Amino acid sequence: MSLPELMSRVVIVGSRAQLEKAVEALYEIETLHLIDYTNGSDDGFSIGRPLKGSQEASERLLRIRAAEKELGIKTDKSEVEPVPVKDIRAQISAGKVDEVEKEVFAAADERNKLVQRISDLEAVHKNLGFLSRLPLDLELYSGYDSIKVFVGTFKTDPSEALPKLENAEVFIAGGKKEVPVAAVFIKASDSDKASSMLSDHGYVDIPVPEGSGSPKAMAETVEKEIAGARARLEEIGTKMAELSERHEAFLAASDEELSIQVEKGGIPLRIATSDYSFVIDGWIPAAQVESVKADLEAKLEGTAYVEFQESRGRNQHDSDKAEPRFKTAPSKMKNGNMVSKFEYPTKLVSTPRYNELDPSILMAVFLPFFFGFMVGDAAYALPFIILGLYGIKNAKSKEFRAIGTVLFFGGIWTFIFGFFFFGEMLGMHFVGNNPLAPGEMSVNWQYLLNIDSYPEWFMSIIPNHGHGIGKLHDVTFLLKVSVYMGVVHLMVAYIIGFYNSLIQHGFRSALHHKGGWIFVLVGLVMVCYALTELLFYSKPMEGTLLMIVAVGAAILLAGVVLAWPAEKAQVILEMPGIVGNILSYTRLAAIGMSKAGMALAFNYMSIIMIGSGGDIVSYIAGFLIFLIGHLMIWVLAILSAGLHSLRLQFVEAMNKFFVGGGKDYEPLMVKRKNTKVVETEV
Repeated sequence: MSLPELMSRVVIVGSRAQLEKAVEALYEIETLHLIDYTNGSDDGFSIGRPLKGSQEASERLLRIRAAEKELGIKTDKSEVEPVPVKDIRAQISAGKVDEVEKEVFAAADERNKLVQRISDLEAVHKNLGFLSRLPLDLELYSGYDSIKVFVGTFKTDPSEALPKLENAEVFIAGGKKEVPVAAVFIKASDSDKASSMLSDHGYVDIPVPEGSGSPKAMAETVEKEIAGARARLEEIGTKMAELSERHEAFLAASDEELSIQVEKGGIPLRIATSDYSFVIDGWIPAAQVESVKADLEAKLEGTAYVEFQESRGRNQHDSDKAEPRFKTAPSKMKNGNMVSKFEYPTKLVSTPRYNELDPSILMAVFLPFFFGFMVGDAAYALPFIILGLYGIKNAKSKEFRAIGTVLFFGGIWTFIFGFFFFGEMLGMHFVGNNPLAPGEMSVNWQYLLNIDSYPEWFMSIIPNHGHGIGKLHDVTFLLKVSVYMGVVHLMVAYIIGFYNSLIQHGFRSALHHKGGWIFVLVGLVMVCYALTELLFYSKPMEGTLLMIVAVGAAILLAGVVLAWPAEKAQVILEMPGIVGNILSYTRLAAIGMSKAGMALAFNYMSIIMIGSGGDIVSYIAGFLIFLIGHLMIWVLAILSAGLHSLRLQFVEAMNKFFVGGGKDYEPLMVKRKNTKVVETEV
């Protein structure tokens, strides 16, 4: 459990003519978290203008990304060989961006025109299909002065209504399985009347293509045009695939290099500048102050002044009295390789503040521990571990890497609990009847594998003479264990909250805001324990039990007195909530019981099918029930154990101490994937 790294605020002042050199130096040291300047904060200063060349780089970047989109290139997923920075800069300066853009967009324009052309031809072909059902050539639909022609399809059959039109000649085609189509030739003076009647039947106009001869003949011609256009479109597709393969490395490298140039060029928009000078404010890890100052002064060669203003402490008062833009120091986590893998679940809630403990280590300890206790099966653990290890090593996204981490470490705890505590695999215990429940019906591995006895060392490492703890028989014991886990978890959370308050506001405030709750928790646990013994086990309220109640009540009262100055009546109103939080941990046992019950049902069903069937169908059915049943339980175990483990972290524990709302430490630095700096360029 650690606080974010201590930060110091640095101010860099220099001549505006040296701003570009200063920006390059800051990106090279890779430690400065820039503080954005607020316009109007200082007289004579305002945000600056982009560096020279950044506008041109931005325009090129837009064109590069447009070309990438046309070619379907995703630079974040590209696996091309990195291009030397010197080479890509030379290619960009030589105008290769224009060359590639011209080649790509020429092919893309032709492709788009072909797509549109095919779409138009298919529409014409569809219309010709309707017209070919009528006994008329194309030239007969146009060229009249006093006749209006209606040609179209209908939603309802117009065969009875259309012939009733006066001064009209009607051609109708259609039936029950075809969309009705008709051509109506009518005097122009009666067109409004005809239009009204046609609308009543859901008339939709069909554009008649220009030309002569039968629609069927023209449809065949259009089909050939469509085939030709599609063939050409396929050629263009092949050409664009070739362009993508040929230019992917250049486009990915150009995108990266130009993005870096645009980012650097935009730094003046985040700092204070005047007509002749610039001022850069930022945060740097306090442990690196001296080395960073020496490095900056060497790189800037005396052209800028570097001064460290303060090393920000953890006291909240120091932050509150600072200027708004200097109030919040960034949080740089100090976690090892394993714990850092659990930073993502923590940040699902929020980034820890600069002056509060990072709960990632709490997540790293309890999240897989709770997961393993809820599942607790040696067989289910193995695929968890394998899948989790694969996710840690191969997952690209933070989300899947975090899931892989929980599965891997949760799988280890699942095996530990499954083998050494519950003594079971695939819902069946290794050893026969539970000595604490003699006579119970039991399906176990000793019976199935016809093992006479296990070695003594094996029997000694698993509780209950090798039988293990029964999830469906030792329910009371498991519920108690779950509650005790909850008490420990909550106590750790309150202690962390006390420490956070101590460093932020001092001992007095910590005692009133968090210390009182620690006493309340201890007192409630003692009183509730005594009441449980009294009510459920009918023990008399005397001796040790009476002493526990008295001491617990005294501690509880002390907690109320300590918390009252800060919490007032809330300290009393929250007591049922604390009890509810503790009881919420019984889900640890409940999830394990539900999984065990499902496993028991599937095991008995499959064993009965296999044992009593006597034919191949029964064997196959029993095996499928066993396989599918346990696969379903395994998937549900991931969902239920994973979600409930997270819930116990986020809802029960973290809200006792975690405020969040911190700012991630993001130093100015260049991240290269598709480009590389070779030694000769340095």
